[in-house]
Amino acid sequence: MVKIKQIQAFAIRSEMVGALYKEGSTSSTPPRRDPWNRNAQVAGPMSGYSHLKASRSSWRLDGSVGCLVTAEDGTRGFGVSRHGQAVIGLINEHFAPLLEGQDAVATERAWDMMTRASSPYGTAGIASYAISAVDLALWDLKGKILQRPVYELLGGPARESIFCYATGNDTDWHMELGFEATKLACPFGAFDGLVGLAGNEELVARTRELVGANVELMLDCWLALDVEYAVRLGERLRPYNLRWIEDCLLPEQLDAHASLRNRLPWLPLATGEHWYTPANFLHAASRQLADIFQPDICWAGGLTGCLRINHIAEAAGIEVILHAGMNTPYGQHLTHASANMRWGEFFLGSAPGVPLREAVVFPGMSVPEAGRLIPNDEPGFGLGLTEARLEAMRV
Repeated sequence: MVKIKQIQAFAIRSEMVGALYKEGSTSSTPPRRDPWNRNAQVAGPMSGYSHLKASRSSWRLDGSVGCLVTAEDGTRGFGVSRHGQAVIGLINEHFAPLLEGQDAVATERAWDMMTRASSPYGTAGIASYAISAVDLALWDLKGKILQRPVYELLGGPARESIFCYATGNDTDWHMELGFEATKLACPFGAFDGLVGLAGNEELVARTRELVGANVELMLDCWLALDVEYAVRLGERLRPYNLRWIEDCLLPEQLDAHASLRNRLPWLPLATGEHWYTPANFLHAASRQLADIFQPDICWAGGLTGCLRINHIAEAAGIEVILHAGMNTPYGQHLTHASANMRWGEFFLGSAPGVPLREAVVFPGMSVPEAGRLIPNDEPGFGLGLTEARLEAMRV
């Protein structure tokens, strides 16, 4: 038995969604223009506060987290999450002492220990982010010890390649890259009233005209609506044949999710980016609150947590598409091995004209080509992290 020698969490520079082109960027290709999210207005839960509306970074508890797990034989695995020092402290001060000395390949045991240990202060939220980073590092470590890519440890590929959709408002660039599905970020929320409804419809109408009838189109409302506003928006968007609208409501408002499902029976609903434990998804699945669940593998308990969520969803006839699942090898490997995960989301944070390969988070990861992706087959998640690259990621 190979045991865990050390678990160490620390701050890293990446936001896991690709690099914005800027002075000193690792990209060698100059952009055609700034990316959509450099100055875009995006609706969110804080949109009612005008001084915080323009930028998520003005109010979020940001800061990416890396977690390095080292086995007694020197093998190392690496995982990521976010929310900075809150998560780093939880890993280093609580989870590391619990797990050091335990079996390095017993991922289910480690996940259960962290979940139970965090129950007195709540496993969802910050604790779930911390569990995710450790769990992903342990799966990476397990693959390296067993000399298998993680998707093989999960049973092998469920399909030849993953169908990917692009998220972001540089739709022309998405079409040039060959994506056959794209998702818009909603600029206006419930606080914007009729002007916002008209603005959202204008964006969707313009985009549908651009992409034509044979490209799937979705809208991400990112916690910015209430039930009444979501219903009104949904009715206005009927002519544009949306594949789904997403994350309309605050995650804790479960009765509101049920009301929205009842009032928009014809429109597919996706949600779950900010649900963090299998119990949340079990509640939603048993009540059929959504058509598509979207846990984030770096937030919702890691691979072990998302694997459990996927089994719950599959039993209930609900599809799972990991939030930003194609932006890291973690989501790529789980999606590749899961029959119930038929699509993958690739968030484009890099500028139009910059090849996707030049904006990757990890050197070893795959990127979509003509809207399809095949994960690499290196042991673990195939991150391709050298010692120099890992040190460069540290803050």
